[in-house]
Amino acid sequence: MTAELVRGQNHPLSQARLEVRVSAGRPIVAGATLSDEQGRVRGVEWVAHPGAPTLPGLEVSKQAAADHRLAFDLDALPGTVHRVSVLLALPAGVGGPVRFGAVAAPFVAVTGLDGVEVASYTITGLDTESAVVALELYRRQGVWKVRAVGQGYAGGLAELLTDQGLSEARQLAGSINEAVAQGLARSVSAPPPRTADADRSRQAAASAPGPDQPYAAPQGAPGTVPPQSPYDAPGPQGATVPQTGYPGGPAQPDPSAVTQPSAPTGGPVDYSHPGRQAAAPPPPAPTAPPAAPGQPAQPVAGDATGWSMEERLYNQVWGMFEDLARTTAAYRSAVDFADSRMEQELDKVLSDPRGRIGGQGDAAREAAQAKRAGLVDQARAALDRDLAQLAAEAEVVEPALPAAYASWDNPVWHGYRVPMEIPMALRLGDLRLPESENLSIPMLVRLPLERGLWIDSGRAGLDDPLTDSDELRRLAMDTAVAHAARLLAVYPAGEFTVHVIDPAGSGASSLAPLVRSGVLDAPPAAGAAGVGEVLARLTQRVDLVQMAVRGGVADSLPPDLDTAEQLLIVNDFPHGFDDRAVTQLRYLADEGPAVGVHLMMVADREDAAAYGPLLDPLWRSLLRLTPVPDDHLTDPWVGHAWTYEPALVPPGSQVLQQVLSQVAAARRSWNR
Repeated sequence: MTAELVRGQNHPLSQARLEVRVSAGRPIVAGATLSDEQGRVRGVEWVAHPGAPTLPGLEVSKQAAADHRLAFDLDALPGTVHRVSVLLALPAGVGGPVRFGAVAAPFVAVTGLDGVEVASYTITGLDTESAVVALELYRRQGVWKVRAVGQGYAGGLAELLTDQGLSEARQLAGSINEAVAQGLARSVSAPPPRTADADRSRQAAASAPGPDQPYAAPQGAPGTVPPQSPYDAPGPQGATVPQTGYPGGPAQPDPSAVTQPSAPTGGPVDYSHPGRQAAAPPPPAPTAPPAAPGQPAQPVAGDATGWSMEERLYNQVWGMFEDLARTTAAYRSAVDFADSRMEQELDKVLSDPRGRIGGQGDAAREAAQAKRAGLVDQARAALDRDLAQLAAEAEVVEPALPAAYASWDNPVWHGYRVPMEIPMALRLGDLRLPESENLSIPMLVRLPLERGLWIDSGRAGLDDPLTDSDELRRLAMDTAVAHAARLLAVYPAGEFTVHVIDPAGSGASSLAPLVRSGVLDAPPAAGAAGVGEVLARLTQRVDLVQMAVRGGVADSLPPDLDTAEQLLIVNDFPHGFDDRAVTQLRYLADEGPAVGVHLMMVADREDAAAYGPLLDPLWRSLLRLTPVPDDHLTDPWVGHAWTYEPALVPPGSQVLQQVLSQVAAARRSWNR
């Protein structure tokens, strides 16, 4: 099994010949340094980088790339080498981001030559740093181990190499950046990114290491920059991406924005959220009477900063998520402290032979256990107080949520009307922790979608061994349909199009609401010919829009091109998909979101195991969701394992059919 490391954790290596695979979502520089027993790099000849990619027992990439494979033969390293540091850096002077806080959290994995992962690490918590030591492979008592480091440097490669004792650090950093710039000049440039400062949704999204992180941070906060937010981020099934500040203060500017060209706005291919405010929102107006002394404040819906009630509610939900994460972390920390203190006191008693027997030893044990129980009771009382306050807030907030944020059983859906504007976010489910089984926080993802969704139809990670595989596949498809219906419902008529690929027709029963209502432009594609036709059409659309945006000629797109945002639902992958189709899916997952094409995979990762590591970037680029409650999501602050529960239509409810019928009628009127 893969060891999913956290910062500072190590793991033994049983193989000498290894690969370190890096996935960052955009071009970065990868290199490595060799160090002696004191951790010092003896000279430039001990540094592998794009300008000098090969050393004895080590080879790195020759240019900046979004994905890297670094090869290691630990037995071939010089005997004086005791540590190998894997370095990552953002290319300097090429018009890209200048800090890791503005890109997705890099993911690194140590694998064997057969592609099987030994250990992995997602580097979270970076902000102004432009270079980072990702991993260390080090020798201890003749045994090689890997350690997750994640040490960042705001001064870039020069500061990093200086810290490792290299006197020529600045000159070497300059030569590395020059070699990278020459390599990038020979490569095909990526499409220009969309504006960062003018669009909050481009600045607030999230990470996940191993597990996904589920929340996108809202705008602005006085004073400090918050930890990275977990919604919408690539990683090993997820990772972190840039965020803004907390509510209530000025937005945190993105230094990379001044060097990045912006896509045209207001044209036919502008897929940023319309009308985003760049300035800090006003503080909320007081709407509740002051609390009595010693009593908690009365919760009020929309009691957060924002330019609109929708934004205030989003920020309030995000704040509830953070509050629950932090109060639970405080409780768990207190319990750990109580356990540690009790163990220390018991060890002290047992270290004295006279205290091991007789009444004195028993009394000491009882006293230690009583102290532990008292500390835990105090911590639990504080947790219960905070949970009660959050529960009271949830009771007020939930009924006030707009349709895009509301659960399917919320009465707001019974008064549903097709909207005229795109909402700020979309509810994909609920999140809870073991200590708060009766309190759930809505899981909201920002719109437009920054990454695709993966509805996991497999049994991996499920505790119940009796779970029926066919039932899981049906539930996964039901979940996908519920998410697709919600997306259709919250977009204005004609601004969102859904395509379905169902090669063998196994999802027909779940897809029936979409098909019967007429919200699909075409029936679900079946068979090899249908799969190929849909993928070719969407791939061509991505190519055309990319070229138009890159060339600044968006108005010259073919008049029959559907410029609405597109969602492709893919059922039962990889059955019925050849190598070409797999390549096209990976392309759509990587390049589609920037030009309004989004992917929703309904698949069991184990079914695609025959492709080996080829599809690993695909899975990591998608936000993994499950059709049944599962604790695979983490928060960006303390890494709690949150239980995700999908937003499904209650059994017997007709709300989905009613909503889809209105969407279909609006689409017909719009197409006239």
